[in-house]
Amino acid sequence: MQKDLKEIIGSGYDDFWDYKGRYRVVKGSRASKKSKTAALWYIHHMMKYPDANLLAVRKTYNSLRNSCFAELKWAIDRLGVADKWKVKTTPFELSYEGGGTIYFKGLDNPMRLTSITADKGSLCWVWVEEAYELDSEEDFDMLDESIRGIVPDGLFKQVTVTFNPWSEKHWLKKRFFDVTDKDILAISTDYRCNEFLDESDLKLFDRMKAENPKRYKVAGLGEWGITDGLVFDNWESAIFDVKKIVKKEILTSAFGLDFGYTNDPSALCCMLVDSANRVIYVFDEMYGYGMSNLDIFNKIDMMGYRKERIFADSAEPKSIDELYGLGLTGIRRARKGADSVNHGIQFIQGHKIIVLPKCVNFLKEISSYSWAKNGFGGRTNTPAGGFDHLMDAMRYGLSEINVGERFGF
Repeated sequence: MQKDLKEIIGSGYDDFWDYKGRYRVVKGSRASKKSKTAALWYIHHMMKYPDANLLAVRKTYNSLRNSCFAELKWAIDRLGVADKWKVKTTPFELSYEGGGTIYFKGLDNPMRLTSITADKGSLCWVWVEEAYELDSEEDFDMLDESIRGIVPDGLFKQVTVTFNPWSEKHWLKKRFFDVTDKDILAISTDYRCNEFLDESDLKLFDRMKAENPKRYKVAGLGEWGITDGLVFDNWESAIFDVKKIVKKEILTSAFGLDFGYTNDPSALCCMLVDSANRVIYVFDEMYGYGMSNLDIFNKIDMMGYRKERIFADSAEPKSIDELYGLGLTGIRRARKGADSVNHGIQFIQGHKIIVLPKCVNFLKEISSYSWAKNGFGGRTNTPAGGFDHLMDAMRYGLSEINVGERFGF
């Protein structure tokens, strides 16, 4: 059985698998097996300890469907024990026959987490997936406090934290990686420990290493994103009600589209602009690889923005014409000109940017979008590539407002 389990799980996570301290923290690159290994651990150990219950958490509840919930269902199938688990989707819940339950909650309202109790046994484990989304350490502390009280013999309390390390300034680094504590296991993993990747998967990382070394360090090797020389520091992640601010202020909607395909994502940035108070509200995003123009149209249509004026990269006139023909009749070419990138950046720097937490890709990019360095290590006036897809989309979406302010129309 032990040999079979090892073959299923693979290597690279021995310390993670055996650790029973309070905090088990893994930062890792894409495809580093961190989420799948965590899911396998939980399914295996909840069957081993029938009195154990798990709380799986992300910043927003809706994001759980395609992350923790999907990973844990995958682990159930991977271990061949689907006949022993009951799956519910309203609300999300996984229950082991004769044992405990996996509950799923979002931090949309962290106060609700303080009153969670298990129907049977003890709520002793918490899994925080994509923990980089948690911009508030206080929210994590409240979550940590949700597992309390005496646990049955043989069980132990533990919080598992998994995330991609997009910014070295995030509180996770100081809290778990810059300290030595016997109650903390903090490890870093990357795709090279994942023996289940095939040749085509590995080629993606080889291409990233050659073409985009800055992104490779974070997305490939799991290193902390360096935030020295950030282009934007005028932003915060916060909950806001779009309907309420629309009623309160005079706002202008702004949508920007950047085209990508295999190596770069196609990205749509959805904003409301309060010109009087110099505030940009980022309330939604699209971010996807390998999207054809038809895929882009269908996604924007599904999101409800088909009739909006969307300013797209003017370097892609053929794609713009095709999207227009498909029914995106509000699409326009973004204004460009001499030094338009820096003019756009300066315009945005003159505003406060407030981002809904659900816009996780926007938050990853803006917290890593920095000025490029010259051959002597000094900063230039040109943004570095790699974390610029939604940043470019933001500029495109604001281009008309920017030009209007600069030239008085």
